[in-house]
Amino acid sequence: MASGSSPRHAARDRGAVAPTGAAAAQQDWPAQAADTIERVVGSVRDKTTGPAITVARWVVYGTFALVVGAVVGVMLAIAAVRALDAYLPDAWVGEQHTWAAHLIVGVLFSLVGMLAWSRRSAPTPAD
Repeated sequence: MASGSSPRHAARDRGAVAPTGAAAAQQDWPAQAADTIERVVGSVRDKTTGPAITVARWVVYGTFALVVGAVVGVMLAIAAVRALDAYLPDAWVGEQHTWAAHLIVGVLFSLVGMLAWSRRSAPTPAD
């Protein structure tokens, strides 16, 4: 045994020749089978989890954008009512003019809704 080598490498150290050709293929079939299984599983995983992760990201980011958009819309409506309430002249609508601020913002929302409704596309008949 060569100095410094372990007993399991003794055959290699004595000059044993590694099998070649058909003998090597027979001895290496477990590694080939494991490599093939790993390649197939990796391919299936890439084809299934990749699109699933993409869809999940779109759902999460879309939900987040929808919630943030709704919060921003409500805050803008509140800010518009408060600004109109603060800056409407008392001589024009009286001292208690919160109703006028709500009326103006409501009319604006109604006009935007009517504009969107008039621009909708008609549904196609399902014949």
